[in-house]
Amino acid sequence: MQLKELSEVTGTSAASIKYYLREGLLPPGESVHATRASYTADHVKRLELIRSLRQIVGLNIEQIRSIVKMADDGVPHLALLAHVQRVVLKLGPDSGEVVRTAAADAVVRMRNWPDVPSDARDALDRHIALMEGLGIGSTLDLLDQYSSAVDSIAGLDLAATTAGQDTDSVILTAAVGMHLHSQLMLKLLALAQASHAIRRLTTTGAP
Repeated sequence: MQLKELSEVTGTSAASIKYYLREGLLPPGESVHATRASYTADHVKRLELIRSLRQIVGLNIEQIRSIVKMADDGVPHLALLAHVQRVVLKLGPDSGEVVRTAAADAVVRMRNWPDVPSDARDALDRHIALMEGLGIGSTLDLLDQYSSAVDSIAGLDLAATTAGQDTDSVILTAAVGMHLHSQLMLKLLALAQASHAIRRLTTTGAP
């Protein structure tokens, strides 16, 4: 298909497609004429990925470029998914050294998670250190129950993400899933907390 048809099929303006081509987010089409190129279903998938990353996940052009470049370079899916997680969940490194916490060590042992360095592990250590600095501790029982719940959810998410799809589909499923599922968990937690409060305060007759 030519540029006009690609624009019609994807609902993306020709100007935007040309911009994505210049920025390296979209691979060039096959040249059929000095001023014309032919595009395929892979270009349709890539434009769907770009649109979803921008409109649903809220990533900027530089963030999207960093993701699709890794995909186009053929990096292993594990490294690619780690980078998607880092960008989507904003797990980038903060300034200063990360100090491992006993609470995070306990979570890793309880769940039998691989004890390897990662942005996600660093983020957990920072958050626990922040809570402890504010005098908000977490008991081992609480950490056990929280980590058990998210471990089950993470297993379901990863199974859906890596179910034999092409690379762009893997990125789309992972990025949109991480973003929307994390928001879903927060909304469910808020509803559960409100429901427990309503039941408890109604039962006790508290004002």
